[in-house]
Amino acid sequence: QMIIVDVFIANIFMSLILFGIGKRKKIDKWLKADNSGIDALQEKMQTYNASVSKIPTFKDVIVMVGVVFMAIGTAHVFAQLLGPFFKGIVNNPYFSFLSSGFFWIVVLATVFGVLLSFTKAKKMEGVGASRVGSIFIYILVATIGMKMDIEQLITNWQTFKFLIIIGLIWISIHGALLLIMAKLVKAPYFFAAVGSQANVGGAASAPVVAGAFHPSLAPVGVLLAVLGYAVGTIGAIICSSMLMAVAG
Repeated sequence: QMIIVDVFIANIFMSLILFGIGKRKKIDKWLKADNSGIDALQEKMQTYNASVSKIPTFKDVIVMVGVVFMAIGTAHVFAQLLGPFFKGIVNNPYFSFLSSGFFWIVVLATVFGVLLSFTKAKKMEGVGASRVGSIFIYILVATIGMKMDIEQLITNWQTFKFLIIIGLIWISIHGALLLIMAKLVKAPYFFAAVGSQANVGGAASAPVVAGAFHPSLAPVGVLLAVLGYAVGTIGAIICSSMLMAVAG
């Protein structure tokens, strides 16, 4: 049910953001934002993409996929070691997440991805790293979606409708805070829109929104989404601990 709420609410909000892109000049005028930074970023991304872009060879694709699976495989190996290790020494329920192997897979995969961006691996963008990554993102989203039980949704509609209301309240607060902060710091609509999707939709939607402004800006959406995962993982842990404390 929560997955359905997440997908339903997030996509409604994303449609509003995409609609706003067509009105971005008016929105930026209302925000009193300076778009010179966006123009400079767009030019820089176009220059960088042109400098590394090339027709991928078989070797390029194999190396790219090999690096990815090596990082993920390493994350799985360490997760199998770290999960049981912390399970044996952590008794506090607020830190029970440390004994989860999946938690360590997510954290280590994110860390490895960020670290690789500081190496020559970043040049893989020129042979289609973002496109290949997008394929796996959609596979991930489809895998999550297949876990939804529509029959349970219909059976528990009375509970589900309240979850929808909660989701609408949550996204409304997010949108309101977004506009208030953008207005205060005079941030361009681009950063507000892509930053929002980096938090709400992650790597599945942030590049789509960034690419709607200009195709060369799609990697910026990917970067913000990865940073959102890195910060959001820690934030989610803190939030879950607070909710556990409230629940008693």
